[in-house]
Amino acid sequence: MYCEFFGFSEKPFTITPNPNFIYLSGIHREAFAHLLYGIDSHAGFIALTGEVGTGKTTVLRTLLSQLDPEKYRSALIFNPCLSRGQLLANVCEEFGIQPAKKTGLAYHEALNRYLLEQNSAGRTVVLVIDEAQNLKPEVLEQIRLISNLETERDKLIQIILAGQPELEDVLSRHDLRQLSQRITVRCRLTPMNLHDTGDYINHRIRVSGSRIPGLFSGGAVKKIYRFSRGTPRLINVACEQALLMAWTRESLVVTPSIAAQVIKQVAAEARQGFSRRGLLRRVSRWLFAGKRRTL
Repeated sequence: MYCEFFGFSEKPFTITPNPNFIYLSGIHREAFAHLLYGIDSHAGFIALTGEVGTGKTTVLRTLLSQLDPEKYRSALIFNPCLSRGQLLANVCEEFGIQPAKKTGLAYHEALNRYLLEQNSAGRTVVLVIDEAQNLKPEVLEQIRLISNLETERDKLIQIILAGQPELEDVLSRHDLRQLSQRITVRCRLTPMNLHDTGDYINHRIRVSGSRIPGLFSGGAVKKIYRFSRGTPRLINVACEQALLMAWTRESLVVTPSIAAQVIKQVAAEARQGFSRRGLLRRVSRWLFAGKRRTL
């Protein structure tokens, strides 16, 4: 729709994680550094927490893409609805491990052999578990048992637990105290500040191919920042709606007025967590109705 009008090769503000649009603010770089330190120092357990939409997945994808496959072996588990046995089987599958039998003991022994082989080859094995706040206590206990696989000097596997702030509450449970005590590196993502919000918007516009200077005015960026409070996902929602409205008005600048009108329409729904698809349908109907009235 608006891509041709603004000179975009692709939409700049989709909420689907796209490595081409990765932007690391100061907060994200700090979290990235903590994760990398935990991995390289063989801390064993690392925890990454952050509110919905703050960029946890972006940081994790960036981290995994930066790990040299000659020195690291990595796997990502993003399905929290697993039993203990399913988790162990899933971990083995992600690392390409095929035990002779499909039993818990066989999976555990095969994983141990694999980790020893990688350690002997000088490689670090990294397991990332996303949305970990939804894991059942017995599954988290299975993860702790996996972390027990070690040599006399070193942890054989580095495990990153990533999730929403509720993960901290889960780990504070008395029955999970052994797991919590093993987490030696913890980092938390917080929303971006105003400066990073502006850089984030401009970065995505540049990557999408537009060369229109000042596409988002300074006043519009401030209003989007106040609405989103620096949360990338909400920034994307507001920016995409603002571009749609600017297109209907044939404006090459997202003005403070445009930003304010869009935010007024979407703020309540976005903060309540409505699905983006439904939100876009409702806003699109409203925008196109306005465009037809101007024709």
